[in-house]
Amino acid sequence: MKNSQTYIQANKDRFLNELIDLLKMPSISADAKYADAVHSTAASVASHLTDLGLDQVEVCQTAGYPIVYGEKIIDATLPTVLVYGHYDVQPADPIELWTNPAFEPVVKSTEIHPEGAIFARGACDDKGQMFMHVKAVEAMLASNELPCNVKFMIEGEEEVGSENLGVFVKNNVEKLKADVILVSDTGMLANDVPSITTGLRGLSYVEVEVTGPNRDLHSGLYGGCVANPINTLAKMIASLHDENNKITIPGFYDKVINLSDEERAEMAKAPFSNEKYCKALDINEVMGENGYSTMERGSIRPTLDVNGIWGGYTGEGAKTVIASKAYAKISMRLVPDQDPVEITELFKNHFEKIAPNSVKVTVKPHHGGEAAVTPIDSIGYKAAALAYEQTFGKKPIPVRSGGSIPIVAMFEKILGLKTILMGFGLDSDAIHSPNEHFGLFNYYKGIETIPYFYHHFTELSQNEL
Repeated sequence: MKNSQTYIQANKDRFLNELIDLLKMPSISADAKYADAVHSTAASVASHLTDLGLDQVEVCQTAGYPIVYGEKIIDATLPTVLVYGHYDVQPADPIELWTNPAFEPVVKSTEIHPEGAIFARGACDDKGQMFMHVKAVEAMLASNELPCNVKFMIEGEEEVGSENLGVFVKNNVEKLKADVILVSDTGMLANDVPSITTGLRGLSYVEVEVTGPNRDLHSGLYGGCVANPINTLAKMIASLHDENNKITIPGFYDKVINLSDEERAEMAKAPFSNEKYCKALDINEVMGENGYSTMERGSIRPTLDVNGIWGGYTGEGAKTVIASKAYAKISMRLVPDQDPVEITELFKNHFEKIAPNSVKVTVKPHHGGEAAVTPIDSIGYKAAALAYEQTFGKKPIPVRSGGSIPIVAMFEKILGLKTILMGFGLDSDAIHSPNEHFGLFNYYKGIETIPYFYHHFTELSQNEL
């Protein structure tokens, strides 16, 4: 990998400038007015894959946004790595909280990133991390050091639930045939504490609507006489947790797998400070399910959170109304063995049951996905661990993530492949928030580390034969 590393060092400035150009494209999949930008971004990604020297690059149309596919097969007898990523991004809202426009990337230093970080929507999630793989393969091809076959599958609907990815995967099982899936859409503990994500939580996402009177009413004439949907919704949501912050939906915990004391002890070895955690978030203290640490609450335990709540008048000044309707968006993060379809149904039944007769309730399911776990004794994990050790100088710590990448479980079901999550972002990178950023150290370290994964994965796979 020596020549690849030399190539990477010689092309750092270009690699950064190319990422900046990609980040300027507002590929917001959730908002139809950005459709042209999403399609343009797909074309740009395809162009990069073509330029780096892949033999076959396609922009595959779906019922939604396209999936960019590319491959380089150097020898059919060698292992194949399938790289997954996404080129779509979250909306930039609230835009007034950005220190620079979300799609006008700026590089500046921070306390955590003294060498500089690139501030832009998608910098870390996932354009920056996806692009690391493109540049790593470019370096290996340019240096004639690609040790095995590689395939890319870059989608444009991850931020809206990957609705069409499953169909594409099912219809292209042979095309996507590989030995391992490689993804960088997660993070690590710190720049001096490398880690590999070995578990992801699942997801059930719903939207609820509570309807009271058939129109907005004068709060003076009708207040105290009819149910206020906003008040009612607030009470219903509040009842979803008990005094120990445990979720009250009947059957919610029935299939939760509890980790052993030994496994929890291993998790506790990861460096973590509640004090620093609170300081970084500007909060006085942590909160969560009794009996579990902050790290455990955010990884191995299921959760229920309100992501948005609205209704009535929210403009400037006063308007004394009792709203006809109130709404909320609610996400539930799930752990292994919790079925998102089953959990959604349990939520729906419970929420409808606790509603008073004075209102009507509608529960609308959105996207969801199953939890996933990668064993640390697999060839893929061992290869990733060796790669991190080579560039960071220390062994990475296996960690469970609180986030969800539903497609990981889907890949295992359809393709029969485990996914290796080589994330290089940090929790402080503000993904999905204003001022999202990605450290230049992290970007370049990812490009440097990924080629070693290919080398070790090929070597370990061949030794197994």
